[in-house]
Amino acid sequence: MERYIVIIAGSKSDNDLVSLARELLERHKIPHKVYFISSHRNLDKLVKTVREETKSGAGVFIAIAGLAAHLSGVIAACTNLPVIGVPKDAGSLGGIDALFSMVQMPKGVPVATMGIGKHGLYNSIIYALQILALTGDEWKEKLVAVKDEFNK
Repeated sequence: MERYIVIIAGSKSDNDLVSLARELLERHKIPHKVYFISSHRNLDKLVKTVREETKSGAGVFIAIAGLAAHLSGVIAACTNLPVIGVPKDAGSLGGIDALFSMVQMPKGVPVATMGIGKHGLYNSIIYALQILALTGDEWKEKLVAVKDEFNK
């Protein structure tokens, strides 16, 4: 089964970060899927999507969300795959509230949380590749290529 990265953003207002992720993933021919699903406004669709992607070959989930940022916790509650949270620099607190929401998950709902904004997004992709690199050389090569790009 071909593995891939799933990016789920809480709303279209997160498209600035999603676009950066897509550009990087497409440039390196990294298989991925992208969804915009709010955990607040469309919980049933989110749960269904996460469960379907878990069965279909997803390897890692990246959740991008601002403000309260419950998205990553809902995803983590619906799958046993790794979930990486990326807080968006939004709202009156500049993403601090999203960061706190992601790092304070209850026992049994793990979310690896990156820094706020663009750098956190890029680190989430590297971390996802590090996880997937455990499964084979193809992923190791992609990881090296992405890290090399950032080290130039």
